[in-house]
Formats: sequence, C-alpha cells, structure tokens
Amino acid sequence: MNNDYIHFSHIRKEFPGVVALSDIDFSVRQGEVHAILGENGAGKSTLLNILHGVYKATSGNVYIDGKEADFHSTYDAITHGVVKIHQEIQIVENLNVGQNIALGFEKTRKGFLDYKDIYATCDHILEELGCSVRSRDPVAGLGVGDLQMVQIAKCLYFDANIISFDEPTSALSYPEIEKLFEIIRNLKAKGITILFISHKLDELYQICDRVTVLRDGKCIATENMADISKSDLIHMMVGRDVSSYAKRTRPSRADYSSTVLEVKHLCGRTFEDVSFKLHRGEILGFAGLVGAQRTEVMRAVFGADPVLSGDILLNGKKISPHSPEEAMQDGICLISEDRKREGFIPSMDNNRNVNIPGLRKYCRKPLGRLDERGMLENFRKYADLVQLNIRNPEHKTINLSGGNQQKVIIAKWLAADAEVLIFDEPTKGVDVGAKSEIYELMEEFVEGGRSIIMVSSELTEAIGMSDNIVVMREGHVTGVLSKNEFSEVKILSYAMEEQNENS
Repeated sequence: MNNDYIHFSHIRKEFPGVVALSDIDFSVRQGEVHAILGENGAGKSTLLNILHGVYKATSGNVYIDGKEADFHSTYDAITHGVVKIHQEIQIVENLNVGQNIALGFEKTRKGFLDYKDIYATCDHILEELGCSVRSRDPVAGLGVGDLQMVQIAKCLYFDANIISFDEPTSALSYPEIEKLFEIIRNLKAKGITILFISHKLDELYQICDRVTVLRDGKCIATENMADISKSDLIHMMVGRDVSSYAKRTRPSRADYSSTVLEVKHLCGRTFEDVSFKLHRGEILGFAGLVGAQRTEVMRAVFGADPVLSGDILLNGKKISPHSPEEAMQDGICLISEDRKREGFIPSMDNNRNVNIPGLRKYCRKPLGRLDERGMLENFRKYADLVQLNIRNPEHKTINLSGGNQQKVIIAKWLAADAEVLIFDEPTKGVDVGAKSEIYELMEEFVEGGRSIIMVSSELTEAIGMSDNIVVMREGHVTGVLSKNEFSEVKILSYAMEEQNENS
C-alpha cells in the first residue's frame, strides 16, 4: 500500500477577508480509513471541497498516487474515482433506486439508455452491499439507512477508489451504524481509501486507522487512533479546556412547584397518549432511538403538525396552536434538528435571519419600511450573547459553519423572547467546542426562569444536561426518569423495550 496515496501539499485557501486554510500538509495512506477532525469552521469541508473539485486552492497542490489532482469540477473528480457522500443525502425522489445510482453516468446502447445493463450492474452492487432494496424499487419511502446504502452503491458504480464520508451517521440508528461500519471495513479490505468526518469521537475509535486534526485552518497533527486518548484529541481540536462538555456547570433552577407546560394524552398521526410536565427553570430531556417519534411530538406542540386529541396547557391555560406563528405568540419556540431546511432562510444574511420573528415590530407605518437601525442593534446584541464567530450582519448564514448556523438560530429565538424553547438535537453535527458554548447558553436561558425541552439522541448529552428525562419508543412514552435514576443502561432499556416507568 502507498503511504502517500493522497498528499495535501501546503494547501492554502483564501476567501474575501478570510483565510480558510493555511499550509495544510499531510498524507493519507491507500486503503486506510482516515479521520479528519476539527471544530466547525476548522476547514475540514473546505479541504474536502478542494479534493473533490468544488474549490481551487489559492496555493499548494493535491497529489493522488504521485500525480497532481487538478480537478475542475465534482464531475471531473468522480470520473477519476474520487467521490463524496454528503451529510444531507442527495436523492431524486421521482426516480427509482437504479436511476439514482447511475444518474449522470448512465450506460447507453445505440444512443439509448441501456436500463437492462444499468439495473443488472446496480443490483449486483446492492447485493454485494447486503442491501434489501433493488434497482427498480422507488426511493420514495425508503428509510435513511437504505438511502445511505444507495449513496454508497453510487460510489461503487463510479468505480471509486477514494470515498469521503461527511457525518455519515448523523441520522442513522444503532443497527444502521453497525451495518455502515461493516461496509466501510469491506471497502477498506478492497483497497478503497476512506476519508471520514465525524464529531462523534467514539465512532472514530471504532472505524478509523489514523486521524488528522485541523484547528483554525491549520494542521495540528496526524496520529494513529490507537495511540491517542479522547481527551488529547479534544484538546488538540479546541486548544482550550472543554472538561464541562455535556455537564451542567450551574445549579439546577427547576422549580417543581411551578408547571409551565403540561401535555395530557396527546395523540398525533405517528404517536399516541403522550403526557409530560415541564417546570419553570427545567431542562427536560427526551431520549429514544431513531423512529421514537420525539420530533413529531415537538412539532405538534409547536403547531407545525396536527394534534388529533389531547390537551396542551401553558401556565395552566389550555392552548391549541394551529401553526408555528400561534405557538410563537404563546411563547413556545422550536429549534429544528434540520437547521438548513427549517432553521433559517438560506438566501438571507445573519441580520435578517436573527430578526425574522420580530419583523413586525421593526415595520414602520404607514410606509411599511423596516427599521434597519433597530434591527442592526438587535442583531449585534444577540450575536454577542451567543458568541457568533462571524458577527458581520451582511454575512450569509448559509456560509457559516454548522455550529455558527446553530448559534444564529438560537439568537433568533432568544430575540423572540420565548418562554419555552424546544431544542431538537441542539448539537447535531456540531463540534465539541461549539457544544460547550450551546450548553452554556441553555443554562443561561433557564437561569432566567424560562424552560427548555431538549430532544437528544446522544445519551451523554441527555444525561449531562437534563433535570429529568422522558424516554419514548415508537410513538409512546415508556419511562420518565429523575436525575438520580439516570444511566445509559436504564435509558436504553426503556428506549428498546416496552415497559412502564414502574417496571
């Protein structure tokens, strides 16, 4: 195997006013699983985008097997066997599985698409991967795990010899993650080189051979996974103490004599008989596996999905929000787990995204013009509060790192003066350093007498940050745990098996 199969040689990348990468120099061996680790904004995605032909390096070169890889587009990279599997699964829903796999590289015969050959090739790949789906199956209705397999099949259809995985497990269940790792090991055994980005450090120790750590656009070190501890990795990533990661640093402010939100026997399209209480100053965690329908419950409380039966009481008064706007007027706000689709408007800048909930109060009558000065003052106030990395009000939110996009969304709802803030996977795809900052913001929020519901699939996060935890399984509440009952084993037992809280 070639010890310098991929060589990033003194890569520098500049954007207007920003140096994203500075003198990045390291090598990846052929047939290894190589982690690229760093905080949001460290330069990981920029580096991969240079490898995959999205960006041109300002200076420096990428070499593959000793030859300069000067790709002019992602299509150019794919034709050379360099393929990326994105965090957001890219599927055309009105095409079937085989058509998605071959899209853009369809085989032809006498000027026509040769579907017989396409489907035969795709079915062979899918069978080799151990997938239950086949080429003629529609992709509409497939689960996230199956869609991930379709993406991997696409790479093999292209005869990829280098595959980049960007947060591949962020939406997968535990069995799906195990299946994915088995496939990655099989790819490695065939000599395929894997670049692996994940913020879940435990995963890196399971699947990766070596790790390169980036920080502030610079290469800090490349180490064997077997030779470096988790604490050392975190220190290399952030360059500061994050020992408070997923731990409360302030006394609990939960006032159990004051119930802010009470949900009674709530039923929706995918859940039924859900009941819980949220107290003033409390962080109430919701745990469960993928498919537990926790998000669907929160969307119903927020007025985004219909409630079929049951009651929602806010400060003892029954409310029936039929839209997110009505829920916001009641003081309930939701930070969605799908921040790019539901958290902010991609075409807008930071200033507009932070001020969206309060646009009415900045509307000058009778001309209908916006109070730009007031909006700018409000943006600066909350950008400082959440410690936004790039506080330029005109900077497009879509161009921020994941952690800073999340901070813009948090700033938006803090500015809306919410009484109940629902965090759905608050740190999904967010690095360790940004997680600590988000946890601190959560504690500040409840310290002021307001309340949080936190849906989290990370057990360390749920256990570390919650005052109490509601556990769900397949649309039902299977357990409610107080702080002194928290344990990973107990939460998983409720999440995986039908039982009541007294069992």
